[in-house]
Formats: sequence, structure tokens, C-alpha cells
Amino acid sequence: MTVGPALESKQIWFLTGSQGLYGQDVINQVEANSRDIAEQLDAADALASRIVWKPVLTDADAIRRLALEANADDACVGIIAWMHTFSPAKMWISGLDALRKPLLHLHTQANVELPWGEIDMDFMNLNQAAHGDREFGYIQTRIGVVRKTVTGHVSDPSVSERIGTWARAAAATTTLRSMKLARFGDNMRNVAVTEGDKIEAELRFGVSVNTYGVNDLVESVDAVPDAGIDSLVAQYQDLYTVSTELRPGGQRHESLRYGARIELGLRSFLGDGGYTAFTTNFEDLGGLRQLPGLAVQRMMADGYGFGAEGDWKTSVMLATMKVMARGLPGGTSFMEDYTYHLVPGRERILGAHMLEVCPSIAAGKPTLEIHPLGIGGRADPVRLVFDASPGPAVILGIADMGDRFRLVANEAEVIQPDHPLPNLPVARAVWKPAPNLRTSTEAWLTAGGPHHTVLSTALNAEHLWDFAEMTRTELVMIDADTRPRRFLQELRWNQAYYRLAQGL
Repeated sequence: MTVGPALESKQIWFLTGSQGLYGQDVINQVEANSRDIAEQLDAADALASRIVWKPVLTDADAIRRLALEANADDACVGIIAWMHTFSPAKMWISGLDALRKPLLHLHTQANVELPWGEIDMDFMNLNQAAHGDREFGYIQTRIGVVRKTVTGHVSDPSVSERIGTWARAAAATTTLRSMKLARFGDNMRNVAVTEGDKIEAELRFGVSVNTYGVNDLVESVDAVPDAGIDSLVAQYQDLYTVSTELRPGGQRHESLRYGARIELGLRSFLGDGGYTAFTTNFEDLGGLRQLPGLAVQRMMADGYGFGAEGDWKTSVMLATMKVMARGLPGGTSFMEDYTYHLVPGRERILGAHMLEVCPSIAAGKPTLEIHPLGIGGRADPVRLVFDASPGPAVILGIADMGDRFRLVANEAEVIQPDHPLPNLPVARAVWKPAPNLRTSTEAWLTAGGPHHTVLSTALNAEHLWDFAEMTRTELVMIDADTRPRRFLQELRWNQAYYRLAQGL
């Protein structure tokens, strides 16, 4: 069961600007051309959401009304705007000011090549996006509209790919604005970075963060019928390589059944409340007999956000990135940097967590095992064990800086471990951070990045930049071009900018 919206059910509205000056014949041609552009985008494999064409806009009242309609339509996650001809920008002011959905300015034209020998003034009047889009770009900048600008013909795959990336971020941003998160207990005692301003999170992102006593969850877990457990355990045996002691008749089979009970109880509780993200804390387990491990891993694979030790901010980011990544190859998981390999020239990071790493990033068929856990004071928990699949990745963390949220990201390459890890009974990932371990870690620590993160082999830096722009959230990116002194300057510039941007 996948939680959250199917991207195919979401819409991107395609708007085209013109004016009445050119006469109805020109408007008819603008309409035909804009329909064609919208249809090409809608057919592009890179776009997961539907492109919905809207009638050509030629006056301020129609523009304002359409912006309000977009705001009110839950299916609409964003707007693409193109000025086929010259559309005087004053008519766009009230509409752009009212718009609350993500905006992409597509700087394109109907034709790819110029018909040099046929060009006359009628052609010039019709095909003047190079002119009209500059007027539109000016008014967006003048009134401070946040948008993405993409240039090129829609037949160019790189254009549809960039639009598709933006559309995924738009869908995730829109989903975030109505997201609900359940915290089972508080965050880990004396930990700073998992704290955060929940009021500001709802104002900035729209997510509602709610706390429940762990025993509220225990009631749901205890109410799970045995028949449901039987069915789920059978699924485990089909999907994973189950250790002998956990199989039916094995010495620890009851532990697996209790892990299944936790999963079914969690799904019931979150489903009844409309929650798509949650947290747990090993210091606050109430009547739970195991720390949830297997249940959390499987629910992340279905799109739920999760944060350990009460880390609701990371849970929010995981759920959001899961929406962005839906249908893409690769996976997205809760993660934590644990330890380093510091051999010169072969530096890398070993990431894991106590139990909770999502199997969407697994390189092969996970094994289902049970091992002792030295914290939490409960029975040995069941969990999936695997190595992460190699490939390019982005790693994202979120921190509350007091006056704003800061996103810290690092481009990386997930690699196979140098050697097997037979004594490490948890799921794990090994990666090489860009530009190198020293610069990456020094920049991350300087930025105040958290130790809990989201690792994705499905998304890239552009997805994160688009999301940060849509939510007006600071993002600092550590990549191949990062230089320590320049990075420190960027942090100082950002601090001044975001304080000024807040106003008095």
C-alpha cells in the first residue's frame, strides 16, 4: 500500500499569454500553438503529472480569476506560463500576486527553426516569445514572484526533463502543505538538533505535527487480530530471506509475529488519523515489547515519512522526498552518518541506523533477521538487513536555525562496501561524498547540518533546489564545486539575506 498522492492524478495547468491587439485570427493561432505545446509536454515521459491546457489569457480579470481557481483546486499542483506573443505585464500583476501555487516560466516558441525566406511582419507579430517573455520575466522579478525559468523547445528532452523535475517538486510541495505527522512520545532527551519550531513548520511548509502517548499506539497494536498477522507473516516469507529462527516453528517465530503486529497496528493508527509521517523514540516505548524496526522499514518503503528519536523534521523531509521520487528508479531512506573510512585516497562514509533504513535502497533481496539491541530495554527486535544499491545520490538534512529552517545537502556516490559486513546486523549504505570527505564534513559541520538525514538515489540536486525555492527555504549545497572559504561566505550571505527578507 503506497501512501500519498499518485502523481498521475495531479495537474499542471498550462497558461498562455497574449493580448487583443493582434486580432482574433492571431489569437486563434496562438491557441492552436499553445495546445500543441501543452500536448507535447503531456506526452513526455519525463512528466509524471498531467498537463492541462487553459484558454489563452488576454486581460487582467481572466488572469486573476484563473490564479484563484488554481489556488482552490487541490488537483492543481503548479502553473506553467508562456507568453506566445507580447502580453503586457501590468495585466499579470494581480494574478501573480494572488497565485499560491508553484510557477514555472517556460521560455519557448512554437517553431524550432526559423523559416528564413518566409518571415514577414505577420510572422514576427505572432512568434515573439523572445519579446513577450522578457516583459513577463520583468514583472515577476519586479513583484518578487518565486518561479523557475526553463528555456528551449519542448521537443528537446532536456527541456521536458527539467520541467518534470520541477513538477515533482511542485507535487511534493503541495502535498506537504496538507501533511499530518504523528509523534509517538517526545524526542530523545538532551538532543538539540531534533528540536524545532512546530508552529513555524506549519506556517512555512503547512505540515501539522501532533504528539500521542506511545500507549495510544499500543492499544492499536494489541487490537490486531491473529488472522491479519498470519497473512502478513506469509508476505514476509515471500518477499525476504527469513532467518531460520524466525520461520514458523523456529525458536524466535513469536518475535516475528509481534513485529508484524506492530506494523499492522501502526498502519491502522496512522491510516485512521490521515497521517503520512511519524516518529518513534527508543527512550519512550510504553507497552511496546520491541522497538519498531521491520514495521518502520516497510512503511517507509510504502512512502511514509519517518524520523528516529522523535526527529519530526527529518520525517517531514523523508515523506516529501518520497512524493518527489515516486516512480523513479532508485530509493529514498532515513539515514545517519555513523563512522568513517579515513584511508588517504579511499575516504568514505558508512551510514546506517539502529534498525530503520528503508529497503527501497536495497541492492538485493533483504534478509529478515533478529538480533539483540543494547538500548531501549525491550526484547530483541526484528529487522531487514541489506547493503544499499550503488549509484549517484543526494543526502539532505534540515535544521532549525532559530529564525529560519536551513536545508543542508550533499551530492554523493553510493558504493559497495570494500568488504562484507557479517557482524553488522543492520541495513547500511556506504558512500563517497562530494567533493571529498574532508571538505564535505567540514562544510556540513560549519552549516550546522543534522546527524539524521534523508538519502536518495532517485532524486538529484535540481529536485532539492526547486523544492527549496518553492518553499522559500534556505538550501546550502555541498557538491563538486564546494570550496571551504566560499562556502563560509555563502553561509554569512544567507544569514544576512534571510534576516533582511523577513522584514521588520
